[in-house]
Amino acid sequence: MNLIRIRPATMDDIDMVIAINIECLPEHYPFNFWIEHLKKWGDIFYVAEVDNEIVGYVLSRIEEGQSHFKGSYIKMGHIVSVAVKGKFRRKGIATYMLLTLLNSLKTVYGAEEAFLEVRVSNEPAVKLYEKLGFTIVKKLTKYYLDGEDALLMAKAL
Repeated sequence: MNLIRIRPATMDDIDMVIAINIECLPEHYPFNFWIEHLKKWGDIFYVAEVDNEIVGYVLSRIEEGQSHFKGSYIKMGHIVSVAVKGKFRRKGIATYMLLTLLNSLKTVYGAEEAFLEVRVSNEPAVKLYEKLGFTIVKKLTKYYLDGEDALLMAKAL
């Protein structure tokens, strides 16, 4: 595999990002959801390219809320969606995107934590997040539209 390039998403990338989302994940968002995130948090909405082909993305936003660790009210990064095309998985792309994102959440926005929700059945993703230092905070019963539970995972930055 050639060089992996991580860069902020642009309007020109949205159709490919949505196509990757549809290919890889059961949760889909309306077009305006993607545009809103790009406009508000474009510097923490990344795509991964290999040979000028977009092969993955990570979508996030900044929120304020109660810390999952300290109990205080803080600024945190919410990792909304991560996906990598099937044939490009297990090559470190998601790890690279997430490390880039976590750095930006802390240095650009001053976020003190990052958190995400992941399907309990998505063991590869849970293992990846644990490798990156996320811990399971709690189980969210029937979180997804199909009734599957989610794990809420968080990491101090």
